Amino acid sequence: MQVDKELIEHVAEVARLKLTDTEIKRFLPQLKEILEAFEKLQEVNTDDTKPSFQPVEIKNVMREDKITDCLTQEQALSLVKNKKDGYFKGPKAV
Repeated sequence: MQVDKELIEHVAEVARLKLTDTEIKRFLPQLKEILEAFEKLQEVNTDDTKPSFQPVEIKNVMREDKITDCLTQEQALSLVKNKKDGYFKGPKAV
């Protein structure tokens, strides 16, 4: 594939990007390098390889619930400045 200024301008237009000439000059070698890497991947023989739709095993990352002792109401309110009648007291919400 021929990678040149016109290709980058076309891709930018399709993506609705406004690139300056400086940006186009900067992206040109980067795009060439990326496409060369994909060309190398095309050379790899994958005839006997099964597709891998999920390469990383999905597992539950949540921990198991364990019953433990809770704080008493007095312990929970012991360090609170704003409390009233055994509850947290917050600002008025209108």
